[in-house]
Amino acid sequence: MENLSLIGLILLCAGLVAPFANIGSEILLTVFKYVYAVGAVVYTVARMVNVNGPEDSMRLRRLRRMEMWAGFAFIIGAFFWFYNSARYPNVGFSLAVMRDTIMFTLAGALIQVISSWMIAARMKKEEEERKNSKK
Repeated sequence: MENLSLIGLILLCAGLVAPFANIGSEILLTVFKYVYAVGAVVYTVARMVNVNGPEDSMRLRRLRRMEMWAGFAFIIGAFFWFYNSARYPNVGFSLAVMRDTIMFTLAGALIQVISSWMIAARMKKEEEERKNSKK
């Protein structure tokens, strides 16, 4: 599931970065709008699957659930890309169309980074506690 979520994040990144290569192409913008949306769904589905082990603490389970909320932020960003492109049909790729998408993508990325750091720290702490309890 970690690899699947990584593929989703790569699709998200490609969907956001690629339109800057050719801003005037409506076909390219439409393709990468769908690439972003597919990446958001793939990432969220990968994070919704329970990957916790039976020995994991409740805190670690909650931290992994927090990553799922990052996926929801990405999905909301995809929704706004579709919504704003329909709302401003003649504008193309601009701040009016991408403002909400970029905002929710940054919010999801922030949630992802914080939860990743906290999961790594918690796993390290639990491993140390297991080693100390065996002594």
